[in-house]
Amino acid sequence: MKRSVTITFLVVVTGFFLSLNHQAPIYAASSGAAAANQAAAPSTSDKPAGAHSAEPSGAQLYQNDCAICHGEKMEGILPAFPPLAGIGRQLSPQQITDLIHHGKGRMPAFTKLRDDEVAALLHYLTASQTVVASATTPSTSPALAAHASALTEMGRSLFQQNCAFCHGREADGGETGPDLTRSKLVAADVGGDKIGEVVRNGRPEKKMPRFNFSEQEVAGLSDFIHAQAIRAQSMKGHRRGVDVSDLQTGNAAAGKQYFNGTGNCASCHSASGDLAGIASRYEGLDLERHMLYPEHAKSKVTVTPPSGQTVDGTLAYLDEFTVALRDGNGTYRSWKVSKVKYSVDSPVEAHVELFSKYTDADIHNLMAYLQTLR
Repeated sequence: MKRSVTITFLVVVTGFFLSLNHQAPIYAASSGAAAANQAAAPSTSDKPAGAHSAEPSGAQLYQNDCAICHGEKMEGILPAFPPLAGIGRQLSPQQITDLIHHGKGRMPAFTKLRDDEVAALLHYLTASQTVVASATTPSTSPALAAHASALTEMGRSLFQQNCAFCHGREADGGETGPDLTRSKLVAADVGGDKIGEVVRNGRPEKKMPRFNFSEQEVAGLSDFIHAQAIRAQSMKGHRRGVDVSDLQTGNAAAGKQYFNGTGNCASCHSASGDLAGIASRYEGLDLERHMLYPEHAKSKVTVTPPSGQTVDGTLAYLDEFTVALRDGNGTYRSWKVSKVKYSVDSPVEAHVELFSKYTDADIHNLMAYLQTLR
């Protein structure tokens, strides 16, 4: 007796909600997972007209299409997938509906969902504004326990749902958000007056969305963040990293001399040109990182083809077979390496070459000088 076994490979491509006006990213299940779930779900729109329930279950739709990434209780799977609990505070019902209908970026459009199903899913996502405690909330340290309260724990849950994706679960910084336990704004905050202002207004220039939290919720967030700051200070040695002051120990005059002399920095940079105000844009380790290894510096290339007429531009591609550039008009041009001569001027490489030449004093002095450029 022969048996046939069909093996189906389900490729899940994660997508995301990206709200309008630079709202925080809200992830959802991919088109592959959604399509498979929609096909399998008994309550989806694949049923013939008249065969479906008059009142589709938003909870069931969520389990079919969203829970794979956001968790069965909308708690999220950090750091990859943020929670959807409380999403009604970040996006309007129309914004959520539009994203479900049309998708955005890699977020698929759920075109098979009927209007009543979309309405049911929207109701499920926004009806409950209660705080969902995270199952992965770490145990409270003794220092934090002394300051814990019901309000603080409410703030913890709100923070996990809405802020941890950027600022880290313990408010000590993430990939895109700063460490709040060492924030000057938090240190100056009294009763949530400054934290509340930032939370409600957001910081669009830094892509932080605004949140529609109540006074009590803001108070809870403030309590939690302050409690985390106290916890951080209670750690052994009272130090968690490098303070800005640690990088201000050099001699600015000596740094300026190095900039214009031995370091040869002035051959590419100008204190009144490209570096003007750099200390206002970056500080501490962030400034030092840009100084030692600039991330977005573009290389220049000069190509000489057989005709002998050189072509200059920004390096667009280079390997052992091809060299390519974009010229002053933005036109992309490429040549076989074997047919041309070329030279590359790489600012990043110039910085790397200094690594073996720097002394500790050079770095500290140069940092001291750069921090005067405000």
